[in-house]
Amino acid sequence: MEDAWARARRTALKALDPALYWLDDIGNIVSLTGKTIVWLFRPPFRVAQMLAAMDFIGVQSIFIVALTGTFSGMVLALQTTYALRAFSAEGRVGGLVAVSLTRELAPVFSAIMVTARAGSSMAAELGNMRVTEQIDAITTMGVSAVQYLLSPRLLAGVVMVPLLCVLYTIVGMGGAYLVAVQLMGGDPGIFWQSVHDVATPKDLFMGIVKSSVFGFIVAAISCRHGFFASGGARGVGLATTRAVVESCVAILIANYVLTDVLLDKDVF
Repeated sequence: MEDAWARARRTALKALDPALYWLDDIGNIVSLTGKTIVWLFRPPFRVAQMLAAMDFIGVQSIFIVALTGTFSGMVLALQTTYALRAFSAEGRVGGLVAVSLTRELAPVFSAIMVTARAGSSMAAELGNMRVTEQIDAITTMGVSAVQYLLSPRLLAGVVMVPLLCVLYTIVGMGGAYLVAVQLMGGDPGIFWQSVHDVATPKDLFMGIVKSSVFGFIVAAISCRHGFFASGGARGVGLATTRAVVESCVAILIANYVLTDVLLDKDVF
């Protein structure tokens, strides 16, 4: 009953004042995410649900992340090689590609791929459960819907997106090596020496920190929109669209903020 009242209030608020609706949307995300985090540390711990969420978000995203990472590394190496040839500095390609992948491309693109594949699916699945009253049925049986449905997904996002980021970096460097050395005729020794000279563990750690935050953002926004979906099939579609768009925008905003904090302030 409380959820139905909240959805009716939000519908009226959206029609009367879009600005307040936007602020209310942010408040709902923060409130629901806080409850989700609290339920992570309260028994019963639903290990099966958590493993299933990790498999869905992480394992099933391996192919698309690896494919994207390979071609990102290839095109980055190609562009960098042509740009540095004007300065006779092709030997720095490996280091520049490594830094670009670890700091920016790997965490951002991994999170966006997870948003497109897993975030949209989470929002649609939860939205369908809401409009068909399955979530209400779970609550009626005395089970916390937040703990059963949302907490495993939030934890899986925080854990699996950084692992996908590492995978993206590895396959991206493989694609860069293929282009810079095998196709463009670069020296393999100089390529890897450049990587060793330019890239540092701090760069990889920065990417992992970013991707952890991005995974949290994707899971929190997607679960919120799906959990409070309303209006039948059309409402589920709108919730899914909003989840993807808001997640992508939030990732890009958070990327700038985290870069400023982690890089300019020299946190590490």
